[in-house]
Amino acid sequence: MTSIPHSNSARWLLEVTAAAAPADPTAFEEQRQLLRSVAAFHRASRTWCTYIGALDVRALKVLQRLYEAAQRFGTAVRVQVIAAPDTWNGPCFTEAGELADLAAAEADRGRQLGQLPVS
Repeated sequence: MTSIPHSNSARWLLEVTAAAAPADPTAFEEQRQLLRSVAAFHRASRTWCTYIGALDVRALKVLQRLYEAAQRFGTAVRVQVIAAPDTWNGPCFTEAGELADLAAAEADRGRQLGQLPVS
């Protein structure tokens, strides 16, 4: 049996979360209906979450729905760069692209000038 060696190159995802805006039950249900097709809902934290690994039609649909929820309901949307977990089988950004530069810049944010990164 042969196996494919795991690449040592970094793989990145955009983790997109949307915190439900305070709303009456009808408005909350409208938020839920709008976002359920693009993100998974976590009942305990009242947030939706999804991952984007390529800037494609799906990603644009996800971002458009989140923008619409923010505009209509005040849903708080957050996007952050994360390392793709080993279990992630979908598309992902690699270390050679602009997203890796963004991830490095995010890691540097808050670090004082001249302070070396923690390795």
